[in-house]
Amino acid sequence: MNLRRFTTIAAAGIFAAGSLVACGNDSADSTGASGEESTKITIGTTDAGGKAWEVFEEEADKAGIDLDIVNYSDYNTPNKALSEGQLDVNLFQHLKFLSEYNVGTGDDLTPIGSTEIVPLALFWKDHDSLDGIEGESVAIPNDSSNQGRAINVLVQAGLVTLKESGLITPTPADIDADKSKVSVTPVAAPQTTTVYHEGKPAIINNTFLDRANIDPKSSVFQDDPTSEEAEPYINAFVVRAEDADNEGIQELVEIWQSDAVTEAVAEESKGTSVPVKRSAAELKEILDRLEDKLKNQ
Repeated sequence: MNLRRFTTIAAAGIFAAGSLVACGNDSADSTGASGEESTKITIGTTDAGGKAWEVFEEEADKAGIDLDIVNYSDYNTPNKALSEGQLDVNLFQHLKFLSEYNVGTGDDLTPIGSTEIVPLALFWKDHDSLDGIEGESVAIPNDSSNQGRAINVLVQAGLVTLKESGLITPTPADIDADKSKVSVTPVAAPQTTTVYHEGKPAIINNTFLDRANIDPKSSVFQDDPTSEEAEPYINAFVVRAEDADNEGIQELVEIWQSDAVTEAVAEESKGTSVPVKRSAAELKEILDRLEDKLKNQ
């Protein structure tokens, strides 16, 4: 197999050409590293160019799995492609994103294995603690995927109090200003690093730290990846409900959780990613809880 072969999809609605090869021994049509027949699995992601994916593909090949990796440039298409049968499985999202997709579309895509959590953190230039932060305005990402989580980071830090506790995706309007120690200023996610360099506290998505020359380990606070509040942000392998017991796809979970891939993920995230091993049943329970809350909002 020619490793590092993947298709990039640049726009929603345009999928890899050719028919999907089902996951099963009778679908094998290539040869793995061992010289034995390989099972072909088509997987979608938004980060195929990373080192972790390179190692993942190599380890899958050793296990006799020929990965056909489809890389998307947006976050909306991979679930649609999976639902429509263009993919066997995808790996790009956390459970909260999946719950919003399922509730919004009426779909029933399901997680079968966990990968990691990347904590969301509060950074404050030239500070190594929260001392003196009371009265400051904290910049937070204004996008729907991160704003609620950022506010909950401040809740966990004891800096913000919500009018109603336990909200999964609180907005600035849900903050009780009189009981909070800081205020928030929503800005475009890339601008949080600009605010940081101006000397003001900011919650910054891990994606923007490296390009802004910010040490991921210099945060003054981050959410606890083992807490219940962090569960919505567990990243997961996702399949159509009818494929939840597919052994070939389940093997991919074990490969991702192997030492080789785990080390590559840690290197890429500069040690900020936290490996998570949750069973499919546990992930489905979390997903169901998230979907129920969304439906009752």
